[in-house]
Amino acid sequence: MSATADHAEERTSPAVRLGFQPEQVVQEIGYDDDVDQELRESIEEVIGNELMDEDYDDVADAVVLWFRDDDGDLTDALVDATTYIEEGGAILLLTPKTGRSGYVEPSDISEAAATAGLTASKSVSVGKDWSGSRLATPKAKAKK
Repeated sequence: MSATADHAEERTSPAVRLGFQPEQVVQEIGYDDDVDQELRESIEEVIGNELMDEDYDDVADAVVLWFRDDDGDLTDALVDATTYIEEGGAILLLTPKTGRSGYVEPSDISEAAATAGLTASKSVSVGKDWSGSRLATPKAKAKK
């Protein structure tokens, strides 16, 4: 494959744009019938493995969290998700877009992320019905 093709894939693959990399272990939380199957397949293609389900009991490199307004408390869901990932890992929070059932206000996402100790990036469109926010966990402080 040429370098040009590699760059084209980076522009078109939502999973690559969201920072997923080959051989990562990615746990998926909040899966339901309404999730974006194309995005899931894109992530699995990039990481070279299936997404781990909620029963996965080891540490993951990243978490994909599908969250709708009626799924409960977003802060609690984010805090729970941080227990599944490595220090410095990321949570991809996926919420329905404006006007879709289960829409979550951006201010609610920012507040919940801050309360959970996460750093939020801006929201990006990841499919027809879903927006994504990449939330980073704090990296361990350097030892003196």
